[in-house]
Amino acid sequence: MSIILDIPPEIEQSLAPAWGTADNGLAQHILEAVAVEGYRQGLLTRHEVGQLLGFGFYQTETFLKEHECYLHYSLEDLDDDRRALEQVLGPARPAAAQIKTGA
Repeated sequence: MSIILDIPPEIEQSLAPAWGTADNGLAQHILEAVAVEGYRQGLLTRHEVGQLLGFGFYQTETFLKEHECYLHYSLEDLDDDRRALEQVLGPARPAAAQIKTGA
């Protein structure tokens, strides 16, 4: 899908120092902003962000980290992962008692 944006020249001039001009980088920065916001709102997955920007796995991870978009991981996700590990590895054993010796 292609989208055409009409950006007033004065707005382009405001964005140009950081994002470039319509001929040089502005479109990529707008696309990145859409990717970041889509991920933050839960509308895009990490994989979809990579697809949108043409990035591989590690480049996507770096991009999201640079934009402070961290993994969506809830307490429920942690519990699910813990249960899955217990199915594979068996129930967790209590930590071994540590014996302190005096010097």
